[in-house]
Amino acid sequence: MERRTYSPKQHETHLGRQWFVVDAEGATLGRLASVVAQSLRGKTKPGYAPHMDVGDFVIVVNADKVVLTGKKETQKFYYRHSNYPGGLKQTSVAQMRRTHPERIIEAAVRGMLPRTLLGEQQLKKLKIYAGARHPHASQQPKPLEIAGSGALRHSA
Repeated sequence: MERRTYSPKQHETHLGRQWFVVDAEGATLGRLASVVAQSLRGKTKPGYAPHMDVGDFVIVVNADKVVLTGKKETQKFYYRHSNYPGGLKQTSVAQMRRTHPERIIEAAVRGMLPRTLLGEQQLKKLKIYAGARHPHASQQPKPLEIAGSGALRHSA
């Protein structure tokens, strides 16, 4: 009897997509980002394929209440460059939290996804909101909890 490795087809990946909601209040940034990245990639599914987008949609609420350990609030910086001489800009986490708290979580999750078109496609399934409300109630998202060990746990 010949055994073959199952590879999901493109039309099958959309059938098993689910929506999950994560409350970032009191959650540590790195642990939250790793759980979200695993769910976006689909690594917890039995039909996971590293070359295909088989992951779920993830909604993150209360992004402005995420916790950073140590002195990262004042010592961690986000950098961007305007491509002009002397155009390096830096923004601290405290400043980013005041202006765009969603970008803190987005940058952490982006760093855990592949740096390819597939990673960009997976990142589009991430929806982040600073407050407790989100406009995706019609998708009936299930809660996605962050376990203490950083493991992924789906609540039914």
